[in-house]
Amino acid sequence: MLGNPELEQVDLQVTGMTCSSCVATIERSLNKVPGAKATVNLATESAHVLVPRGTKSKELIDAVKSAGYSAKLRTDESESFSHSRKMGLRTLLAIIFTIPVIIISMVHSIHGDVDTFILTQLDRFGIPNPLYSPSGWLAIALTAPVVIFIAWPIHRAALRNLTHPTMDNLISLGSITAFGWSIYANSTGAGDIYAEVAAAVITFIVFGRYLESRAKRRAGSALAKLISLGSKEVRILRGSEEIVAPIENLQVGEYCIVRAGERIPTDGRVIEGASSVDNSLLTGESLPIEVSVGSEVIAGAINQSGRLVICATRVGSDTELSRITKMVLSAQSEKAPIQRLADRISAVFVPVVLLFALGTLAIWIYLENPLSNSISAAVAVLVIACPCALGLATPVALLVATGRGARSGIILRRTAVLEVAPKIDTVILDKTGTITTGQMQVVNKIFLHSSKIGITEEAMKLAILTVARESNHPVAGAIARYLVSENPIGKTLPFTDLEETSGQGIAARVQFAASGLPVIIGSPNAIRKATLNIPDSFESVISISQKNGNSIALAAIDGIAVAAFEVGDTIRPDSAAAISAFRNRGIQIYLASGDNEAVAKRVAHEVGIDENLVLASATPEMKIEKVKELQATGSKVLMIGDGVNDAAALAAADLSIAMGTGTDTAIATADITLMQPKLGNALNAIDLSRKTLRIIRTNLGWAFIYNIIGIPIAALGALDPMYAGGAMAFSSLFVVLNSLRLNRSTNLSR
Repeated sequence: MLGNPELEQVDLQVTGMTCSSCVATIERSLNKVPGAKATVNLATESAHVLVPRGTKSKELIDAVKSAGYSAKLRTDESESFSHSRKMGLRTLLAIIFTIPVIIISMVHSIHGDVDTFILTQLDRFGIPNPLYSPSGWLAIALTAPVVIFIAWPIHRAALRNLTHPTMDNLISLGSITAFGWSIYANSTGAGDIYAEVAAAVITFIVFGRYLESRAKRRAGSALAKLISLGSKEVRILRGSEEIVAPIENLQVGEYCIVRAGERIPTDGRVIEGASSVDNSLLTGESLPIEVSVGSEVIAGAINQSGRLVICATRVGSDTELSRITKMVLSAQSEKAPIQRLADRISAVFVPVVLLFALGTLAIWIYLENPLSNSISAAVAVLVIACPCALGLATPVALLVATGRGARSGIILRRTAVLEVAPKIDTVILDKTGTITTGQMQVVNKIFLHSSKIGITEEAMKLAILTVARESNHPVAGAIARYLVSENPIGKTLPFTDLEETSGQGIAARVQFAASGLPVIIGSPNAIRKATLNIPDSFESVISISQKNGNSIALAAIDGIAVAAFEVGDTIRPDSAAAISAFRNRGIQIYLASGDNEAVAKRVAHEVGIDENLVLASATPEMKIEKVKELQATGSKVLMIGDGVNDAAALAAADLSIAMGTGTDTAIATADITLMQPKLGNALNAIDLSRKTLRIIRTNLGWAFIYNIIGIPIAALGALDPMYAGGAMAFSSLFVVLNSLRLNRSTNLSR
């Protein structure tokens, strides 16, 4: 994942961040650790740090603490999306205290009635009248718990960040200024009090962060759900005994039992049982798939019906589920190129706002405005400014997009794809495993009538299956799978004298009811030598298969050719439709295949690719040369492949997509991985990238325009500080809610 064996990634959970200025502060502090390169994500409240191997995590945690924040190692990724009840309680208390303050301060009739009532009661008991407004003191008293206690985490963060001011400094300074002025004004009669401003600003901020936290939790729900798919316990089968143990105890090669309704705990191969398996949360497949002995299954899938015994092939962090999770988290830890401008602005945003607020105060006083009005304008500038929206604009959208994609089997591994995807005008498709299934299948067959060899058709097929199953050759494997589909029980016959010759075939003496007969499966030349003659119908199949570029295998029993099988790679059902959709968007499609020209052009014709855009007998070098040739003409190239021979071209292309069924090399190289190997999902991935980029641009546009317009309006005194606080809280919430539209509007086909 890191690409450098000398480095390792340390993931930290960070608490106390409120805006992009906090992100910049923590990144600066972490990057001071020797050899460290940190990326901090405000949306997921996490830090991903690349450090030289051997670096102690305590150094990184101490670096975060020195910046004024808290951190710990992330052991459970779902911690990033946890919601604090304390935040909800603080919000409720703030609202309870603030509502009466606003009512007393802003409703003049009530304000006067409260003053009259308090003065009457004081006079009854002979208590001297307080200076100025009694209702003002009541409002200040109710405001005090909000500004002092409920806002204490904000003030504490502000004190810690005096050298690198953040949004907390703006809120803290604004609320304390309004509260302090209120005490002074109510004591001296110097002007209006702003107790409601101090209380409302804090309440709006706390309430906004509470809603923002809930919205971010929704944004991360897809990934949290993905992470939760991992099993905690497993039934390990040792001998005839079932042992329930933590999942960490399961080793490669061990057997485990999965009952109906349970999640499959590890990647493996079914060795006993048959069932339907739901992979929808991992691959996006809407329909369950049938599995039986020999089928591959993946961790996190749900076993819907029968009991399965599975031999573990990949465990722990090597499973497909872990690989998907790592790729998604890796993408979320990156910063999209579009975020660089926001980061540069955020780095100076708060200091500039502080200076602007001081300038506003000075200008208002210079123009001989009342001091209370001057302070009101300066406080409004402080509280309306919102670097939070800038900090959340990109990471929250990425959080939603990566989770949305993962839920549909589309893994965005690099955030740079967002800006490249809309520009793609050329696609190069690998053939095998991309346009085609990549798995050898029987595409044509013919059997000799059983009456001509004196055994039943069922016995003839069982004899061929018996021998085919003993070979590791892909052609024999395809024949065996086909015959099993004809006879799901898959029983075989006894045999002896098994012998396999490379390039020729495999033979054995299979025991029928009465006696043993020699059974051979091999190439046409091998069968010609072992039989008296080959029927004309078989010769026709041989000729057609050679023309199609497919493999051909014949079977003979007791010296008589009894079956011919044309075996080849079949085109995926959705390939033609996907290629047509690419073309409808004005995207030029090339086919790159290692097969000869005749085979490559036949496939191109079947899926609707222009034969002039076929690159046949293509080596890895030829594929990468084609990518560079097209790029030299100004084309933006998307490469889609699945094999080791595609890796170089995938790396060179402007955008690359790997099929999830492909090699680890291809997947590690590509920008996007399709866990469900359908070419149509490549279009879905591009659409998801386009929509995510559009959401990010909307978020950033809102954040910039809001601050550019809002701050001058506040400086002109046209905005009450209380409303400024509400606007600031709404600004951050808008960015999060707008990002959540990706979950609703992105219609990814399953």
